[in-house]
Amino acid sequence: MKGFASDNNAGVHPAIFKAMEEANKNHVVGYGDDPFTEKAIKIIKTEFGEDTEVFFVFNGTGANVLGLSSVTQSWNSIICADTAHIEEDECGAPEKFTGCKLLPVESVRGKITPESIRHHLKGFDFEHHSQPAVISISQVTEMGTVYKPEEIIALADLAHKNNMFLHMDGARIANAAVALNLPFKAFTKDCGVDILSFGGTKNGMMMGESVLFFNPLLAKNTKYLRKQSMQLYSKMRFVGAQFEAYFENDLWKKSASHANKMAKLLETEIKKIPEIKLTQEVEANGVFAVIPRKIIKPLQEKFFFYMWDDIKSEVRWMTSFDTTEQEIFEFVALIKELLNTHY
Repeated sequence: MKGFASDNNAGVHPAIFKAMEEANKNHVVGYGDDPFTEKAIKIIKTEFGEDTEVFFVFNGTGANVLGLSSVTQSWNSIICADTAHIEEDECGAPEKFTGCKLLPVESVRGKITPESIRHHLKGFDFEHHSQPAVISISQVTEMGTVYKPEEIIALADLAHKNNMFLHMDGARIANAAVALNLPFKAFTKDCGVDILSFGGTKNGMMMGESVLFFNPLLAKNTKYLRKQSMQLYSKMRFVGAQFEAYFENDLWKKSASHANKMAKLLETEIKKIPEIKLTQEVEANGVFAVIPRKIIKPLQEKFFFYMWDDIKSEVRWMTSFDTTEQEIFEFVALIKELLNTHY
């Protein structure tokens, strides 16, 4: 059943599948020493710079944990938004595997600012206090909003002045790039991001994410941590082949552009319905809205989606690379029909 629950629920882009089929021919060396992985890493280095260290992993949680583990010790703390994926949706994995304390900060529209986190910048060199080491942000945020370059620079400057690092969870980084109309490097490495979890499974890939380090010295132990944390894929070629296809002919951009466009169309149509209130500005491929509670269940039976805040009757609708205009119009028509039935 199609719906608007998550871009994870979408299938795999046909071009990605084709690339994996090509990679399935013959034998190659495992664990990343294959031509597909090598070419994918070369493409990423072309995008971000030759000094970028690239590590492929199985999934987004693995990418976040590996990136954070590489630059922290168990006595460190990691500052993040209260809505961050590492705080809300990774079952405590970052804390378990890094040993670090997460310090969630109240966010506004999913974002944190230097002012909102300054109160955590204390206790440096004091052995009774966990030592702040990383500021972690999500791009796109969990509320569907997008950090602007100047906002990222401000956080990076604050982190670096305090001998800390800036990590970016880029699970939907392609949607952010389209929204900002900027190349990836312009709002990551060029803005002071140190570690980037670069995702693709929410934008048409099957599996496999990557962790990028923009200072090679930060990754001196990462290959050991990747193996120890069970994120080293033996048949790495199938991840490399996906990334190669993802960047070829800007497939990532076409897919993310379509998903963002569908979200804007949904926003436009929802604004015509006075009984529904949008709660966030639609900047990428997520639409958040407060809707009458009576229509939620019958609406979910035809178009599956998740509640975001049950108390507020707030829902989240996500569009994908394969969402169609027809689905948007049918969904909106059903909303109107249910509203007329219940009111």
